[in-house]
Amino acid sequence: MPVTHGFHATMTARPGKGDEVVALLLDAPSLSHEDCVVFLVGRSASDRDVLHVTEGWTSEEAHRRFFAGEEAQALVAKLQPLLSGDSRYADELPVGGKATF
Repeated sequence: MPVTHGFHATMTARPGKGDEVVALLLDAPSLSHEDCVVFLVGRSASDRDVLHVTEGWTSEEAHRRFFAGEEAQALVAKLQPLLSGDSRYADELPVGGKATF
């Protein structure tokens, strides 16, 4: 399935809440969504409370539609109290790569 839209988020958990945020992200409803073909969660090597999410979607519209839905909004509501400061979000145009675990 082609990935035509990418999304990247960097967020900082409140001190000591990084594990809880990671657990929520790794149980995110987008993982089982057919239009989400890449969903990677990472941590900063120097600060375990700084987290990164990289997503690849079949289209920008599919991504937008999913995040307007109840499941995604419920996840955002659970994450918000665990985060500190402003998160950074960026859309991307995927050009290639690989993820193997």
